[in-house]
Amino acid sequence: MSHNTPLSPRPLRHLTDVQRRVMSTAQLRTHGVGAAEVHAHCRPGGPWQQLLPGVYLLHPGPPTSEERLHGVLLYAGRPPAKESRAIPAQPRPGEPHAAYADAMITGLAALTLHRFSSAPPLLSLDRIDVLVPRTRRLRSTGCARLVRAYTLPTPLQVTGVPVAPVPRALADAVAQLADAGAVRRLLTEAVRGGHCEPAALVAELNRARLLGRPHVVDAVDSLLAEGRAIAEDRLHALVRDHGLPDPLWNVDLRLPGGPHLGGVDAYWPEQAVAVELDTRAPRHGLRPHPRQGRTDRRQQEDDEQWSEYVRKREHLELLGVTVVHITPKKLRDAADQQAAVVRTALMAASDRDPAAYIVVLPR
Repeated sequence: MSHNTPLSPRPLRHLTDVQRRVMSTAQLRTHGVGAAEVHAHCRPGGPWQQLLPGVYLLHPGPPTSEERLHGVLLYAGRPPAKESRAIPAQPRPGEPHAAYADAMITGLAALTLHRFSSAPPLLSLDRIDVLVPRTRRLRSTGCARLVRAYTLPTPLQVTGVPVAPVPRALADAVAQLADAGAVRRLLTEAVRGGHCEPAALVAELNRARLLGRPHVVDAVDSLLAEGRAIAEDRLHALVRDHGLPDPLWNVDLRLPGGPHLGGVDAYWPEQAVAVELDTRAPRHGLRPHPRQGRTDRRQQEDDEQWSEYVRKREHLELLGVTVVHITPKKLRDAADQQAAVVRTALMAASDRDPAAYIVVLPR
């Protein structure tokens, strides 16, 4: 039997091309190919080769990137509970093969699949990270590096391959990187390219206990600054695209001869309506490792910032100013809704008591 010879009379229409070129021991067995025959085909000079334990490449040449991805998933995926010779149902478009259950590509390979320009080509990666449940009894070997998780995120399907969401893939990639420049480039592209919000990424880095690494903390500082700049651009676009009246941008509010009331991102003085962007990392669920001193300080600063924001908002509302609180995620995912909230606040100004006189200064 050559590598071009059909494995068995069993039809292969339900398999993709790459699934016909990469198969597990169990899949070969269902096609009537026993262990002795597999061993014979994988001898030096033979038509097949072993890619990973229990996973075989059904041609003699080097594996393609696609074949390596599917081989890693076959190796790490949950084996079927009961072997069956029945033909499995054909996957729906975009769905992964059933043999890949409880496994997904993560780390740098996942970022490449998510089309990160700063991630390396798949063929240049010595190992492909694959995310599996912590209870899986496997070890990293060959081109497969296992990353274990108590709870798996819902994978995204990229060309039929289950891939970890961007925040999780980034955290797993950063965990393997000591190059500060590479970390900064990946995090910046994640935000600038619209792959995810800074808050979600910071939460994932914190969950992975990576915020104690100085080069990661420095990159996160730049990330948050980048996220604020993008959010401000989106706020400008919201006002412009939804025909809202032009506000005063980035101003400080003060009482005449009195205390500083705080800065806001947009302010309509005639209607006494202010908009403030909340670009902080999420406050809940961030539980730093005891040794992560810089993370503790960051959390303390975040708590102080939140307390200051609450005091400022309460003070402004007592003076008759309506404060609209908007997050970057709402600006990105629900711009129409946020524009309606601002418009409603502006229209309701005529029904409210006049606000106190407030001095507006450039910030």
